[in-house]
Amino acid sequence: MQISEKITALINEQINAELASAYLYQGIAEYYAFAGYVGFAKWFKAQAKEEVEHAEKFIDYLEEQGKKVLLSDIKAPSNEEYRDLREPLEIQLTHEEHVTALIYGIVAQAKEERDYGTERFLDWYVKEQVEEEANARALLGEYDLAKEHGEVLHLDSKLGKRE
Repeated sequence: MQISEKITALINEQINAELASAYLYQGIAEYYAFAGYVGFAKWFKAQAKEEVEHAEKFIDYLEEQGKKVLLSDIKAPSNEEYRDLREPLEIQLTHEEHVTALIYGIVAQAKEERDYGTERFLDWYVKEQVEEEANARALLGEYDLAKEHGEVLHLDSKLGKRE
């Protein structure tokens, strides 16, 4: 059974959302790099690469289903300066919550259509989003703690060790 046009459209939207996430995180990485926080920059560059991988998995799924992948324009991230080092971390958490909602929307549609294959495929993404939100919350908390104790550079060093 091939997936429906509705699910195909939702997955195409998700592909573009994942690529937009990569674009956003690359922009955040550049902000931190310019500010001299190479660890934060490395962490967000790794996040950007991960988001591209997420998009590629969706692309592969559509191709396996014999469906056309439709890429659309991606809005450039704001080139404005953030008010402080914390703001991009807040934006990351809000953005991950948005991506989770999009994925849950595809899951709901798959359930409604009794498309068990797509539902199973999305299981990985549901788990991944739980992890992504938890990581974003943890990073925000770590930043707040580091800021309170004057150890933001220590956190930057820790983040720079991410593989």
